[in-house]
Amino acid sequence: MSTDLLVSRPPGRHRRARPELGAALAAVAVLVFFSVVADSFLRASSIGTVLYAASTIGIMAVPVSLLMIGGEFDLSAGVLVTSAALTSSMVSYQLTAVTWVGVLVSLLVTLAVSGFNGWMLGRTRLPSFIVTLGTFLMLTGANLGLTKLVSGTVTTKPIGDMQGFGSCRWLFASELTVGGLTVRATVWWWLALVAVASWVLLRTRYGNWVFAVGGDAGAARAVGVPVGRTKTGLYLGVGFCAWVLGQHLLFSFDTVQSGEGVGNELIYIVAAVIGGCLITGGYGSVVGGALGALIFGMVSKGIVYAQWNPDWFKFFLGAMLLLAALLNSWVKQRAERGR
Repeated sequence: MSTDLLVSRPPGRHRRARPELGAALAAVAVLVFFSVVADSFLRASSIGTVLYAASTIGIMAVPVSLLMIGGEFDLSAGVLVTSAALTSSMVSYQLTAVTWVGVLVSLLVTLAVSGFNGWMLGRTRLPSFIVTLGTFLMLTGANLGLTKLVSGTVTTKPIGDMQGFGSCRWLFASELTVGGLTVRATVWWWLALVAVASWVLLRTRYGNWVFAVGGDAGAARAVGVPVGRTKTGLYLGVGFCAWVLGQHLLFSFDTVQSGEGVGNELIYIVAAVIGGCLITGGYGSVVGGALGALIFGMVSKGIVYAQWNPDWFKFFLGAMLLLAALLNSWVKQRAERGR
């Protein structure tokens, strides 16, 4: 069987099962629930805050969802966002260049790190858990060590007065207010990434390859799917989105704390699982990951608007993760029975 057949054949029932359906129903339920228990939840200002919280998770939930559909993980995704911000800041400040130079160098660095993850995975056949855990530890140490070496502290120097800062801020951290609703630039980035990634996954040969390598990498390799290149491409997508979010982090606050990002990789994975992606790979959708991020944003801010103790947030998040995993498994089993 050639790889062309992987593209021309009709999508399987597992895709018609709509893996994002459970997340959509959960999002509606969460919206209705907090609309009832929190009077301020549906205010324009609150909606803007919820969308912003969802977008900062959703930008990374897009490539993480694709990666999980391809059967892999990236435990370095959270600290890679911080690495991207730190690289932009320190290169711009130390070289006394315009901020766009730091931004472009940061893009090259993040793509190199994520490409290294994909290359190592293909060359060694080690589990992605091990490969990206090693990258996570190295980046965590490098973020702290290099920042202290270059800046003398754990925080980068301000670059707000440098040439190009205004245009970079407009692209990555601007905001638009209409009728009391403030929409941050991350929301537009998030929606654009969801649209592009969904098209790639569902309408291109590469998207079929992603499903194939996630379902059974050995079988995909046997019919000519370039498994290594496919997975490396997925990791490069993680690097690009980490770069986007890292630039937002830098140009929103002017400085960056070197210890940020640790633990966020788990939140991205939770958003993808809530959105319908299976841990075992081969099943899921980008839209589902976006809905998982939206649920995350609604719950994190809804608890605040309802004036509950925010210490309970991770309890609710863990409960949603377990329920989502059970629902996803049940949906897949039904789809397989009906095939």
